[in-house]
Amino acid sequence: MTFDYKKEYKEFYMPKGTPSIVTVPKMNYIAVRGSGNPNDEDGEYKQAIGLLYGIAFTIKMSKKGDHQIDGYFDYVVPPLEGFWWQNGVIGIDYAHKEDFKWISVIRSGRRVTFNG
Repeated sequence: MTFDYKKEYKEFYMPKGTPSIVTVPKMNYIAVRGSGNPNDEDGEYKQAIGLLYGIAFTIKMSKKGDHQIDGYFDYVVPPLEGFWWQNGVIGIDYAHKEDFKWISVIRSGRRVTFNG
């Protein structure tokens, strides 16, 4: 049976209607970091998200290949998560999206390290 993070960890992926504090345990993620306006047609964000999903689905589909990743289990690729900020700004200045900094992540069942 395919493991689904959204179903197994509803407290993290299906939040209640009212704000609350949630303690999130240590988890493994595939991550990309960058900066710039996420709406730019050929911008860094669009390219990074394509790379992130490409890696996530390559790991997921590795079960069909000759090389099996140690500790691999079949899972539904979790949703995209992200952290956004602007240096020197309190809150968000939407008039200057080119100043956005971001880290986008997809949860991973295994610790996988890519150097490059």
